[in-house]
Amino acid sequence: MNTTPAKTTTPDETAAAQDAAAKDTETKDAPGTSSGAGDSATAPDDLSTQHEGDAADGGIADEDLEPDPFETARHGVGAGAAAVVSAALGVVALTGAWSGRVAAERETLIGQIKTSGGGSAAQQISEIYGDAWHTTALVNGIFAVLALLVGVVVLVRPAFGAPADRPQPAWVRAVALAGVALGVLGVLISAGMYFDLFASLPSAGTPAGG
Repeated sequence: MNTTPAKTTTPDETAAAQDAAAKDTETKDAPGTSSGAGDSATAPDDLSTQHEGDAADGGIADEDLEPDPFETARHGVGAGAAAVVSAALGVVALTGAWSGRVAAERETLIGQIKTSGGGSAAQQISEIYGDAWHTTALVNGIFAVLALLVGVVVLVRPAFGAPADRPQPAWVRAVALAGVALGVLGVLISAGMYFDLFASLPSAGTPAGG
């Protein structure tokens, strides 16, 4: 029976085979490693770009949002209240106030006291009726002037100070204009009453046989 002798490998051949296998392994792994590194390097850039785009979209969305209804309601509250006060003062100036009646009654009482010891008819008319009439006109005129001043301040306020984000509401200007108009009318009527332009004081007739 013939036997073939087994092929033996030398140490040099074994080392060469191991070096070749190691080189093949490095060659196969090299593309995957570089690809992974490239992906990891580009991933942060893509994320940062996406975040920047989201931020830009968020800024546009914030600008496009509708205004807060509560903020809109609060806008012009002070000016609106002042305009309403101006119109109310104008109405009081035309219709009269309780303070004017009280002042007129006081002047009437003072006139009665002054003329209780005697006096001419003209003096009694002036002290009892005329002073009370003039006092009522004066009080109404004060209310009219206040209405006029408050209304003018509301109208000219936007022209002074820091510019407002929104224009003054139209209803505020309308009410303020009404207050100014009522104030002017009240001043004219009060001045006419005070200086007896509309109706003069009654005069005492000449006694018979005088």
